[in-house]
Amino acid sequence: MKRLFDYINSKVLVDVAGLNSANLITKIVAGLLTTKFIAVFIGAEGLALIGNLKNFLTAIQSFATVGLYKGIVKYIGEFKNDSLKLSKTISTSYYLGFLSTIFISFLCLFNAQTINDFIFSAQNDYAYVVKIMALALPFYALNVFCFSIMNGFSKYKILLIINIIGQIMGLCVTLLLIYQNKIDGALISVVIAPSLIFLITLVGILNRRNLSSSIKVSNIDFNWIKKFAPFILMALISGIALPLVFIAIRNYIIDSEGLKEAGFWEAMNRISSYYLMFVNSLMVLYFLPRFAEIDSKKEFRKEVFGFYKKIMPIIGLGLLIIYFLRPFFVALFLTQEFDAVQELFGWQLLGDFVKVLSVVIAYQFIAKKMFLKYIITEVFLVVILYLTSIYFVDMYGVKGANIAHFVSYLLYFVMILLLFSSSLFGILQDEQKLD
Repeated sequence: MKRLFDYINSKVLVDVAGLNSANLITKIVAGLLTTKFIAVFIGAEGLALIGNLKNFLTAIQSFATVGLYKGIVKYIGEFKNDSLKLSKTISTSYYLGFLSTIFISFLCLFNAQTINDFIFSAQNDYAYVVKIMALALPFYALNVFCFSIMNGFSKYKILLIINIIGQIMGLCVTLLLIYQNKIDGALISVVIAPSLIFLITLVGILNRRNLSSSIKVSNIDFNWIKKFAPFILMALISGIALPLVFIAIRNYIIDSEGLKEAGFWEAMNRISSYYLMFVNSLMVLYFLPRFAEIDSKKEFRKEVFGFYKKIMPIIGLGLLIIYFLRPFFVALFLTQEFDAVQELFGWQLLGDFVKVLSVVIAYQFIAKKMFLKYIITEVFLVVILYLTSIYFVDMYGVKGANIAHFVSYLLYFVMILLLFSSSLFGILQDEQKLD
């Protein structure tokens, strides 16, 4: 656990002005300003529609890039000194992503009205937004491809700089469109903002023109697709299934409780995602590499329980402060129209607390490439989240969706504990290896 505190002291607290901290703060501030503009100029009903579009866009982006980001980063880092294998990695991933993106783009373009009815309902006609999304998708995919290459070559500084500039540019475009065109502007900004950053990324990769010579049709290797398969499966579950379930839940709230109530639920989800960014950043930057290097159950148990004893009380205190200051946060980041959101904080915060408890352990799935266990637990979470949401919304209205959030992650946490029971609670022998 001392490693974690050393990491926090050196990377989080001391290096507050560093690029990573600046990127995180920029992302949170941009999100909160966007939410405030939506609340002021559009209202709760518009926020619900925007939430559906964002979730659908996330699913489509994951499908278009077929989860290649992590795979490319891994294999470029592994083969960057082997020109042939490097070329096979880049060539195979590029053309696989290209074909997938073009297929999804055409699918969205020629089925825009059907997608509109699914996302916005037949009463709203925003099919033109879906068509814009289809046209912008290839630029997003190219950006992801370029990002993964730079990440694989450990070009972290330029990546963070591009992210910061992209966030600021996207924020300016979003606020301007919302101010001028209200809901239409907000929807357009959702689908074009992720693609605009490619213009900046393009500048960042101009210094690596030699990479273009590595992309050859002749170097496509179908054996590499097998290597990417686990990452593709993970993307299909976490990147596609979960956002689509959120759309299904939100649509159910719209049908049973109303569009405004669905907007309240979306507002609570947004606030939750912003304060969890700090925790998620710590997880990715510390626990993922730390778990990857741990081989013994003793060390794994020490890290997990050390986190529970020393960090979780701080997180719990922070969530408690947020709960008592919820009127202030609603007034600051939303408007008086959203006062009913205050009733949703309790269950959401409880769910987020349990979510952090479970995610800390679940990072072991990724660190140790336990893909099957990862997929099983993610499918379990998605199914339980949907079923409990329907059940509790029928009983308690929109607050039921937040109750379902807590119940789902509680059950997910129990499942995670059962899967790692021997590592966490079993009798340990000296230097006993992890399963």
